[in-house]
Amino acid sequence: MAESLLDFSKELDVALLDQVVMTFFTGSGNDQQMAQQLLTQFQDHEEAWTRADAILEKSTVPQTKFIALQIMDKFIQTRWNTLQPDGRDAIRNFIVNVIVKVSSDEATLRKERTYINKLNMVLVQILKQDWPRKWPSFIPEIVASSKSNLTLCENNMAILKLLSEEIFDYSAEQMTQLKTSNLRQSICNEFSEIFKLCKEILEKATKPSLIKATLDTLLRFLSWIPIGYIFETDLLSLLEKFFESQDYRNPTLRCLTEIGSLTVDSNDHNQKIINLFTRVMSAVYIMIPPNTDIAAVYEDSSDADQEFVQNLALFLTSFLASHLKILEQAPDNESKEALLNAHFYLIKISRVEDREIFKICLEYWAKLVQELFEEGFVPQGYQASSWNQEAVQQRHMIYSQVLSSLRVVMIERMVKPEEVLIVENDEGEIVREFVKESDTIVLYKSMKEVLVYLTNLGVVDTEEIMTLKLQRQMDGTEWSWQNLNQLCWAIGSISGAMTEEIEKRFLVNVIRDLLSLCEMKRGKDNKAVVASNIMYTVGQYPRFLKAHWKFLKTVIYKLFEFMHESHEGVQDMACDTFIKISRECKRHFVARRSGEERPFIIDIIEGITRITSDLSPQQIHTFYEAVGYMILAETDKTKQEQLIRMFMQMPNSAWDQIMDSCKQSTDVLNNASQVKVLSHVLKTNVSACTSIGPGFISQLGRIYPDLLTLYRAVGVIVSQSVTEQGAVAVKTPKVRGLRSIKKDILRLIDTFIERAKDLAFVDEHMVSPFLYAVLSDYKDSVDIARDAEVLDALATMVKKLGPLMTPRIPLVFEATFEPTLNMITKDFSEFPENRTGFYNLLRAINFKCFPALLELSPDQFKLFIDSIVWGFKHTMRDIADVSLATCEELLLNIRQTDAAIAGAFYQSYYLNILQDIFFVLTDRDHKSGFKGQTEVLAQLFNLVTSNQIKVPLFDPSQMSDPTMSNAQFLEQYVSALLQNAFPHLQSNQIKVFVMALMEYNTTPPKFKLEVRDFLIQLKEFAGENSELYLEEKEAQMEEKRRQEREKALLIPGMVKPSELPAMEEDEAL
Repeated sequence: MAESLLDFSKELDVALLDQVVMTFFTGSGNDQQMAQQLLTQFQDHEEAWTRADAILEKSTVPQTKFIALQIMDKFIQTRWNTLQPDGRDAIRNFIVNVIVKVSSDEATLRKERTYINKLNMVLVQILKQDWPRKWPSFIPEIVASSKSNLTLCENNMAILKLLSEEIFDYSAEQMTQLKTSNLRQSICNEFSEIFKLCKEILEKATKPSLIKATLDTLLRFLSWIPIGYIFETDLLSLLEKFFESQDYRNPTLRCLTEIGSLTVDSNDHNQKIINLFTRVMSAVYIMIPPNTDIAAVYEDSSDADQEFVQNLALFLTSFLASHLKILEQAPDNESKEALLNAHFYLIKISRVEDREIFKICLEYWAKLVQELFEEGFVPQGYQASSWNQEAVQQRHMIYSQVLSSLRVVMIERMVKPEEVLIVENDEGEIVREFVKESDTIVLYKSMKEVLVYLTNLGVVDTEEIMTLKLQRQMDGTEWSWQNLNQLCWAIGSISGAMTEEIEKRFLVNVIRDLLSLCEMKRGKDNKAVVASNIMYTVGQYPRFLKAHWKFLKTVIYKLFEFMHESHEGVQDMACDTFIKISRECKRHFVARRSGEERPFIIDIIEGITRITSDLSPQQIHTFYEAVGYMILAETDKTKQEQLIRMFMQMPNSAWDQIMDSCKQSTDVLNNASQVKVLSHVLKTNVSACTSIGPGFISQLGRIYPDLLTLYRAVGVIVSQSVTEQGAVAVKTPKVRGLRSIKKDILRLIDTFIERAKDLAFVDEHMVSPFLYAVLSDYKDSVDIARDAEVLDALATMVKKLGPLMTPRIPLVFEATFEPTLNMITKDFSEFPENRTGFYNLLRAINFKCFPALLELSPDQFKLFIDSIVWGFKHTMRDIADVSLATCEELLLNIRQTDAAIAGAFYQSYYLNILQDIFFVLTDRDHKSGFKGQTEVLAQLFNLVTSNQIKVPLFDPSQMSDPTMSNAQFLEQYVSALLQNAFPHLQSNQIKVFVMALMEYNTTPPKFKLEVRDFLIQLKEFAGENSELYLEEKEAQMEEKRRQEREKALLIPGMVKPSELPAMEEDEAL
C-alpha cells in the first residue's frame, strides 16, 4: 500500500505519507526500517520536488513538511535552472504565499517558528538563484509587505538577515566568485530601502519581538553597509536609546560592538566614535557600578545578565582594539577617564570564572601588551630617539596600574602547561600519551605570551607580585594546591624574560622558599604538590642551571630523591624534568669539573640500579632516554663507547641471561614473566637509541644477531599458536606478549636506521639479515598477525639507503605487496596501521628506487597502479594524501624516463588515472583531498598541452578523425565524461571548464580557482565546501606560525627554553 507513494503518475496520498513519516519517527523494529527505506527512495526520486506543494498544503505532520522543504532546498540548489521560467515563477510564488500565510498571524509565527525558519531558508535559496536578474522587484516587494502587517514584518526581518548572512558570511564556500560579487553589489545598490524600513521600525515600533528581530537583522548589515548610514544618520542615537532599556540592551550592545570594530578614517567620524564610547561607558556605570565585584555576582546572575557581561567584554575589547589611539588622543578628560575605566572593567571581567569570557579578554590583553612592548622595543645595534622614548614612557604611564592588576589576574588564572595521560595500547601495555593541542594547552600558550610581555614591560613589578604571592603561600594566607600550582606555572612561563642577574636573584629565592615549603608541609599530598612544582619550575630555567653547576647537581639529586616518592604523578614529573634538563644541559654532565674526580655522568650510570629501583618500566625508559642525551654530548668516540657499555650493562645482563636460555630451549619464551623482561629490555634499548643516535651502533652491533634470531623464534611460536587455535590465538595474553617483542625489535631497528650515519655499514651488515628474518615471517603470517612495523622499518630503509635498496625491492615486493593488499582491499578501514605503512612504503619505493618498479612484471606494475588509485579513493585523509603525492611523483618519474616506456605507460594508464581523479574530485566524501587531486589533474593536462606525450592516447581506427591531436582528443573525452556524469549541467558550462583546464594547468592558483568554481556548481557539492579551501587555510596557518616564531625569537622569554634553536656548543653534536 505504502509503495504507491513512489508512483509519481498518480496523485499523492498525503495522509498516507504522514502515516509513513510518523512510523519512522515513533515506530520501531521492521516497520521503522521499512518506513526509512521508503522515505529515502521518495526523497531521492528526481520527481519528488513536484510533490512539495501538495505536502505543504495538506500535511498535518510537521516532520512531513520538513521533508518537503528539504526536497525543495536540494532541488533549488541543484536543478533550479533546468526549469522553464513559468515553472520557476510558480514555485517562487507558491513559497512566498505559504510564508505570507503562516507568518501573518502572531500565534502561528510563535508556534511554528522552526517550520517558518526552514521556509525562509528555501526562499533565500531561490533568491540566490534568481535575484536580482530574474526577480528585480524583490526588495521593493518585501519592504512594501512589511508595512502591511507587524508579524509579517518581523519575519521579513529574519529573511533579510538570512540573505545577508548567505551573501556576506557563507558565500565563499557556497557560490562561484562571480555570483557572490554580483549579489553583494545588488544588495548594496538597493540597501537604502531596507535601511529606511529598519529605521522606521526602531523609531515607531512598540512590539518587543519586532524590535529585537530588527536589531538582530541590523547587526548582520553593519559590517558591510556604507559607513555614512551609521555616522551621518541618527542611527547611533536610536541605538543608545535602546541600550538603556534592559529588554534590548543585549541585542543593542552587539550592534554597538559591530560599529566599534569598524575602521574610520575621517576626523568627524573619529569624534563620533569617541562620543559614542563615553556615552556607552556612562550608561555602563549605572548598570554595573564601578565598585562591583563582577566575578562574585556573575555566578548568581540571570542568563540575560551573564550574557550582558559577555557582550560587554566583546564591546570593550573590539572597541579598544580598533580605536585605542583615538581615545588616548582625545582632548577631554571625560574620554580619558572612560578609557581607563574601560580597562578596569575588563580586569574585573577577566576574573569571571568562565573560560570563554576570559578568552575574549585575553585576546585584547595580548594585543595591548604586545603593542606597548613593540613601540618601546629597540633591536640590538639600534639607538632609540629621546623623543620616542619620552612618548613611549608617557603612554606606558597611562596603563601602569592596569598592567600591574593584569599581572595579578594572569598569575591567578594561569592554566596547566602540559597534560600527561596514561593509556593502554593495543598490546595491553600502559604507556604515556601526551595531548598537545587541547584547549588548555592553547590557552596556556596565549597566557604565557601575555605574561612574558608584561614581564618585559615591568620586570620589577612582576618580581614583586610573584615574590609577595610566594610569601603568602609560606605564611598560609593564600595556601592551596591550586594557588601554588598557578603561581609556579606562571613563574615557569616567564623563563628568559628577565636579565640573567635578576633571574638568578629571583630564582634562588623562589627555589629556596619552595624547598622550605616542602619541609614545612605535612601530609603526602601536600608534599607531592610542592615537589611537582619545584620540579616544574627548575625544569623551565636551563639557562640558570647551566650557569650554576653546583645548583644543577643539587637539583638532579633532588629529582633522584623524588623518583622514590610513591605519590601518583611525582615520579612522572621527576622523570619529565630529568629528561628536560638532560636535553638542555647535556654537555655539562660529561665535562669534568675542577675539583671533581670524574664527570658527573659516571656517578649517574653507576647509580642507575639504585636510582631507578622504584620506577615503573615506562619511567625507566624515560630515564634511559635522558641519560642517552648526555652520552650524545660526549664527542670522544672511545669515551662514548665506554659510557654506552657501562650504561647498558644492566639491560645487557638480563638480555644475555635470557638469550643463553633461549639457545638451549625456546621454552623460555612460553614464560610470561621472562617475555615481560625481554620486552622491557628491548624498550630500554629503543629509548637509549632514540637519544644516543648514530653512536648506538656499538650496542646494536653487540645484540643484532640475537635480535633477528629471537624475531624468527618468536614468529615460529606465534604461527604455531595460530595454526593450533585459529585467529583467536592473536588475542590471547601469550601471543600478545610475543607480538610485543616482535614489534619492539622492529622499532629498535627502525629507530637506529633512521638516525644512522654510516649507511655503508647498514647496507652491508644489517639489511640482508633483516630481510631474511622478517620477510618470510610477514608473508606467511595470517592477516591479523602481520606487524605494520615491518612496513615502517622497510620504508625507513628505503628512504635512508635510497638506490642501495633498488636490487632488493623485488624481494620486498614479493613478501609484502600482495599479502598487505589482500588485507586492505576488503574495505577502507580495517588494519589502519598496515594501511598507512603500506602506502608510505609505496611512496618511498617510487621516490627512491623508481628503476625497480620498471623491472616489475606487467601484472605486478598494474597492481602497483591499482594500489595507488585504491589509496586515493580512501576517505582517511592521511592515506589519500600519501597516495595522491605518490601518483604525482610517479607521473614526474615517468615523464623523465625512456620515451618508449613512458609511451606504453600513457597508453595503458593515462585515461584510467584521469577518470579516477575526476571521480574523487567530484565526490563529496573526498573533498579534503582537493589540493592533491588538483595537482595531479594539472599535471595530467599539462602532459598533453605541453606535448610531452608522443603517442596517441586513443585508438586511431576508432576515431572519425584519426589525425586528431591528443589535446583535441582530451578536450572531447573530458567533456563527454563530465556530461555523462552530470547531465544537469549545460554543455557550455562544461566547455568553458575544460578550456580552463587546458589553459591554466601551469598556473596552480588559477587552476584551483577554476576547479573550485566548477565543483560549487555541481549537485554533489551542495552543502559544506570548506575543505576545498583547506590548502589555503593550512598555508596561511603555516606562514603565520613561521612569522610568529621569527618574531618570538626576538623577544626575551617568549620561546620556551626547550624550543630555542641549538646553541653553538650543541651544533657539533
